[in-house]
Parts: sequence; C-alpha cells; structure tokens
Amino acid sequence: MAFNLSPQFPDVTVFEGEGGGYYTWSASKFPLLSEAKLGAGKLVLQPRGFALPHYSDCYKIGYVVQGSGRVGIVSPNSAKEAVLATKKGDAIPVPLGAVSWWYNDCKDNSDLEIIFLGETTQTYTPAQFDYFFLTGVLGILGGFSTELLTRAFDLQENELNQLTKSQTQALIIKLAEGQTLPDPNEDDNAKMLYNLENARPNVHVNHGGSITAATAENFGVLKQGELSANLVRLDCNAILAPMYTADGSFQLIYITKGSGVVQIVGLNGKNVLEAKVQSGQLLVVPKYFPSSKAADEDGLEYFSTVTSSKPSFVQLAGETSVWKAFAPSVLQTAFSRSWVGGTFPSQDCQLQNFCSSKEISRLILECQIIPFYFKILYNKCYVF
Repeated sequence: MAFNLSPQFPDVTVFEGEGGGYYTWSASKFPLLSEAKLGAGKLVLQPRGFALPHYSDCYKIGYVVQGSGRVGIVSPNSAKEAVLATKKGDAIPVPLGAVSWWYNDCKDNSDLEIIFLGETTQTYTPAQFDYFFLTGVLGILGGFSTELLTRAFDLQENELNQLTKSQTQALIIKLAEGQTLPDPNEDDNAKMLYNLENARPNVHVNHGGSITAATAENFGVLKQGELSANLVRLDCNAILAPMYTADGSFQLIYITKGSGVVQIVGLNGKNVLEAKVQSGQLLVVPKYFPSSKAADEDGLEYFSTVTSSKPSFVQLAGETSVWKAFAPSVLQTAFSRSWVGGTFPSQDCQLQNFCSSKEISRLILECQIIPFYFKILYNKCYVF
C-alpha cells in the first residue's frame, strides 16, 4: 500500500477579494486527505474583512494563527447566537451544521489568519469542506422560487427582492469603517474557546519545548465530536520522540512557524516519509504509523487535530515507553542479546540505556499528560 505523505501547501484558491481569501488543499494533489476522510482550509481576513454567514457539512476546529477578531456561531437546535472574541492561539470547534460568521475587527491592523482542520466523513466533495451561504450571490435563498419565499417569510415580492438581492458579493466582504457587529460575550468565550498558547502546557521541557492539548477531558465542547487539538512547540534542535496512535486515529498537522524534519515509518518497518517541513504546509500521519518531528535551529511549531476526542498514543522512548513494560528476557530475546539469569549483563550498556531512564534522567523530561495522551521531548543529540 503506497502513500504520498509529502507535506503540501494549499493548491486551491476558492476565493480572493477585497476583504480576504479562502484556500484549500485538493484531493487530487493530496489524495491521502480523501482516503483518511480529512480536510483543511485557510481563511485570511484583511482588516474589516467579513466572512458571510454560512454552514458546512463537516465538523472542524479552527485555530487562529495570527491576528484577532470576532466570530458568531449559532449551533444546531439553538436560537442563541454565541459571539466570541478571538485572538492568536485560540482553538474554536465548529459543530457540524452550525451557522457562523467571521470578522477581522482590525484591533492590531493585521490580517486574521485561521486554519481549519477537520473530518469529511459526511461531505459531498472528498477532502473538502462544502459551504452553504445564507446570503450573497451564492446564498441558498436564491435557489428557491419567489412564490415559496414570499409565503414562507410573509413578504411582498418587491420586499423579498430588496432583502435577498441587496448583497451582490460572495463569501467574503469588507465592511465600511464605523460599521458595528455584536459585542463578544465572556460566558461564550469561556465555553467555546480554548487558547492553546496561554493554557498551561501538558508537557514543558526547558530548552526543549512544550505540548498543549485540548481534549474532551479539559475542553468540554469537544465531547460533541471526535476531534482533539494540540499545539506543539519545539525549541532549537529539539525532537518529539517517536510514537503512534493506538486507537486508529489520524493526525492532521499544519506547520504554523519555523521549520524542521518529519519522519514517518509505515508497514514492514519502511520509512515512508523523511521530509523538510516549513510554515504553511500541511501533512497527515496515518493511523498506527509511528512518527517523529525534529526542529531546525529556528525551532518548529505546529497545530494538529487528531480524529478522536480522547486519543491514545503509545510512545517508543522514555520512562513510559512500551519498552519499559517488557521483562528483560523478552527484550534480550527480541534484540538478540545475550541472556544472563533474568538481568542485563553488566556489559550490555546499550540495552540498559535503551530501556531505562535512570542513566539519562537529567537529559530527558517525561510527563504523562493525561491517561490517554502522553509524549516525550528530548534534545536532538540524544537520539536512540
């Protein structure tokens, strides 16, 4: 089974205008997205850029890469609009079928960039998020007959035309200076946003990096679907040790800053990817495939989603690695090492160091994040 796992930049420009643009990754260039039923999109809103109200056929998490703004969300079976104040580092789950709008309030006079990562199990277009706009030239109201709409909304035909045909633009517009939108609600922010940059890291290693995870355990809104989110920051020349998902989850990764190298091992112990990654690229780690990430001198930062709200990882190095669970006799047999009465031979330093952290505790910091999610960071020069 062959996989093209090469990191990719977005290759489709869905829309570009005065207010901003929207860009995606196509299944034709990135076929694994279709096979894994995943999708990704990048929304860039210029100051005062406004994405018209819409809903989609997918469940996704938006992550604010840069800038600040406001988001309005009306969840299914809810008559209440939740208005959020977003900033860099925010993770924003968008439920399946929820209506939302997005706005760059230009507080810092910079573009608002949001990356959306999610699943496409129910989408019409493979590996794509299909959007249904409520207004504009692509608005869904335009597809209904005038007779039906006048009856549904109890309007005269001329009133209906004034309402439904007044917005002549599509997808993204630019608001006039002084035009206002609803103010954010603090309660909505607390419930529906999780700032991965400001939250306490689940793992922090001095001069190594950090990992911050948002799962159903610490971010209740994620219980609505099968996604979780992570922000990984690796300092200069740091490495995220090899691990794999044990529950059939895929990892969808977007590089937000810096550069580095990603290695993935597939079936029959074959290296299926060893590639340079840089800011703006997307990659997928297939289920059960172990992977590792190494930062360059400028460091590496990425946002990722995992297709489980409670992902299960198995790590292959460190105090809680699978090697630690095996009896010495099993390890010596598996590695074809000499056997001496149930203990490591004194001269077998390689196997001792491989399976024990005591000798390297000052070089490795290990933390169990939560029962189902744990990783290890260690310095690049101590790769086993």
